[in-house]
Amino acid sequence: MFTRITLFLLANFGVLAVLSVSMRLLGVDAYLASQGGLFQLNGLLLMAAILGFAGSFISLAMSKTMAKRSMRVQLIETPGNEVENWLLAVVRRQASQAGIGMPEVGIFESPSMNAFATGMNRNNALVAVSTGLLRGMSRDEAEAVLGHEVSHVANGDMVTMGLLQGILNTFVIFFSRLIGIMVDRLVFRIERGVGPGFWIGSIVAEIVLGILAAMIAAWFSRYREFRADAGGASLAGRDKMVAALERLRRAHEEPALPGEIASFGISGKTTMAALLGTHPPLEKRIQRLRELV
Repeated sequence: MFTRITLFLLANFGVLAVLSVSMRLLGVDAYLASQGGLFQLNGLLLMAAILGFAGSFISLAMSKTMAKRSMRVQLIETPGNEVENWLLAVVRRQASQAGIGMPEVGIFESPSMNAFATGMNRNNALVAVSTGLLRGMSRDEAEAVLGHEVSHVANGDMVTMGLLQGILNTFVIFFSRLIGIMVDRLVFRIERGVGPGFWIGSIVAEIVLGILAAMIAAWFSRYREFRADAGGASLAGRDKMVAALERLRRAHEEPALPGEIASFGISGKTTMAALLGTHPPLEKRIQRLRELV
């Protein structure tokens, strides 16, 4: 869900920024930029790949821990009431149906109807639901949402997103440095070493290319949401999945939630531009489910 993708992308951005700045401070960028010809391109590409995939997979490895801490998830280890018993039973059954290991199950405090799954290993994942979802949805609707999250785990969406983000990171780093070198040589006429053009050009290019990469990642996330909806329909029933999405759609017709809450949720409702939205519109998701044979 949007929480899962948001945490991953933020972590990836943070780790990548630290690694990128470290390379600049250590002089690796300047050294590669000062070299010429084939070595320069090969060296840049190698550095970009190392940084790009390191940022992505460090973020992926941290995803479950980050989610637990940032969302203050209370894991259900020993069920304390009937609701917790029900949650564990549903996730256990769905995980068995999906052919994955039993995920950790937790609840986090939030007034919005929200749920997410995360983890780099499909047999060691986390599925968490909000208190708002448990209060605002029927058992059938909540079961469908859990099926959607279990499907994300079974489909390996976090690992796939990690691979995609690693590739995107690589191209962002490589082309931003290449653009910086070109600005240095063509605009500032720096023949040896590096000048201000490299630093200015590479930083600006990294921001612009980073936004384009985020659009590609968001498009991929929207595509995976349709697959997870279909998986939820398979595990819980199409009517239950449609009902859950309809319930979310009705909730969005009510007064808007505060900004710090509205950016999280199964629906992915967000004030960001459509190209950066990680979820398709609810109407399209409902229509796609109704068209399933």
